[in-house]
Amino acid sequence: MNLSHWIEHQASEQPQKCAIRFEGQDLSYSEVASKADRLADALGNELDVTHGDRVAYLGLNSPELLLLLFACARVGAILVPLNWRLAGPEHAHMLKDARPQCLLVEPEFLKHVEDIGQDIGPILKIAYGETRTGWISYNKLLSGESAARQAENVTRPEDPVLLCYTSGTTGKPKGALLSNNALLWNAENSVHMHDLSNEDVILTVLPMFHVGGLNIQTMPALKAGATVVLHRRFEPGPFFDAIEKDGITLTLVVPTIVRTLADDSRWESADFSKLRMISVGSTIVPEEMVRAVGERGVPLVQVYGSTETAPIAAYMPYRETMRRPASTGKPARHCEIRLVDEECHDVAIGEKGEILVRGPNVMTEYWNDPEATAVAFTDGWFHTGDIAHYDKAGFLYVDGRSKDMIISGGENVYPAIIEKVLNQYPDLSEVAVIGRPDDYWGEVVVAVVVPKGEARDTEGILSFCEGRIAQFEIPREVIFVDQLPRNAMGKVVKEMLHETVLALTAQT
Repeated sequence: MNLSHWIEHQASEQPQKCAIRFEGQDLSYSEVASKADRLADALGNELDVTHGDRVAYLGLNSPELLLLLFACARVGAILVPLNWRLAGPEHAHMLKDARPQCLLVEPEFLKHVEDIGQDIGPILKIAYGETRTGWISYNKLLSGESAARQAENVTRPEDPVLLCYTSGTTGKPKGALLSNNALLWNAENSVHMHDLSNEDVILTVLPMFHVGGLNIQTMPALKAGATVVLHRRFEPGPFFDAIEKDGITLTLVVPTIVRTLADDSRWESADFSKLRMISVGSTIVPEEMVRAVGERGVPLVQVYGSTETAPIAAYMPYRETMRRPASTGKPARHCEIRLVDEECHDVAIGEKGEILVRGPNVMTEYWNDPEATAVAFTDGWFHTGDIAHYDKAGFLYVDGRSKDMIISGGENVYPAIIEKVLNQYPDLSEVAVIGRPDDYWGEVVVAVVVPKGEARDTEGILSFCEGRIAQFEIPREVIFVDQLPRNAMGKVVKEMLHETVLALTAQT
């Protein structure tokens, strides 16, 4: 079975049931199946997409992204959803690495793609919503005669279907390759986590270029025959409207969204009577946040995972949220977790160790990177780089990250990427990037730099970052120091930098 069979099954069982509600329009399961089939035929017949080819997408949340994923599954292609928040050079690197057969782009990103055109090579470009010189019209693509011919469904469960890029601590983006099977077993984990059924109504506001927004609830809901209410992006007003008017039973957020909602005037009066559960992930969730949401009568359920685990690896049973608000829960139903020391030996209960994950939901490999793949696995166990401990009852508590990653507002921020850009700034001799705790964003990016001379041009440094990295990666603060602390091997000791930054913050 591949993903396209999910929709075929639901279209057969409940053809008129609303599958996706988007901007006031409902798409039934029958319509989703028909549109996905037409798109699959167009990919194969008009664009020559064949088994194993990559198909990239750049745009906000839209039913078209979901249709594209099902169409890729049918023809055996691999979808590459691009993070629309990234800068041009970052997109160019990913596209050159993935080498997609075609790139489908929403109207607001057409100029962005044209600006990087010389850097991405010969890719067929398809434009949604308008006719543009040098582009293939999406509407015309689907109206061709060849779109009426049925593409053969030849995809096997073990075939890859999704390639999601996640930057690494080296600063080089890595593509996690996920199979149809990985998404299937991740969906099974979600069904168990959420008690998910075809009676549920899911609200999706997180970006679906992340596996969280795509795979924690959205795709599992479509497999289960539920209804997905899809928003292009998160906004507090439409979020509350959907909760009250669309009968939302489940939704997924990040801590920044929880804070935004809690600060809104509608938080205390909103009708949450049909909302069974709010899932939350992407970073360590403060205990007080779990309690505050629980006091509104809705369990805030933590989920742990990564791009490489599709992502559900562990979650908190919703009945336990208020009893253990600091815990991430237990391993997912179809997943195993070990905590190990530096020699890969299991640690004792209560001791901290690196989280290793094994299961059918784990990625196949890093795209075009056999060395990184080899490093990431030990005897089939995936090294997350995260640190955690178990309590005596078997509940998992995530303590931090051994990898040098910052999570700000639900976005993964990798210091090496920012450091690489700052090292090009002519007036700096040394740079280091760390995260500083922040009540709203979770963490914010701080650059600690050593100037070459007397210049202390913060604005110049920040302006230099514009267009080279994403807005959420640009430092919120620049701290000038005489030298960076290093160990005997010459490596920057970032723990000391964290102490310095926290001390300076406490003084202000």
